[in-house]
Amino acid sequence: MHNDRDVLIAGLIALAGFLKANPQVPTSVAPVIIRGFPANGPDDQLRAEVDKVAALLGTGIDPDHLPHGHYMTGISFGPVTYEFTAILAVARARHAAVDSYRDCIQTDI
Repeated sequence: MHNDRDVLIAGLIALAGFLKANPQVPTSVAPVIIRGFPANGPDDQLRAEVDKVAALLGTGIDPDHLPHGHYMTGISFGPVTYEFTAILAVARARHAAVDSYRDCIQTDI
């Protein structure tokens, strides 16, 4: 029985091998991003999980995403990036507030 991690890695390796063996298949120059998230919990626990992953990656916390309530680290291999992000309580609350209006506006179109 394989876990989700093993299945993901096998899929990435298979895709890379397929693309290498079939150069006629077009690929995009757009970046490829693999995203991971810690389990739900209080902000301090979420930040601790991201700090742990940052230490494993040898990276820091991305300050560009902090104003948006995303505590994030990542590492890139050319156009392929792995990100691990905690969505903090303030960002979750902001999203829930905006989303609460989803069905309030009806158009005649």
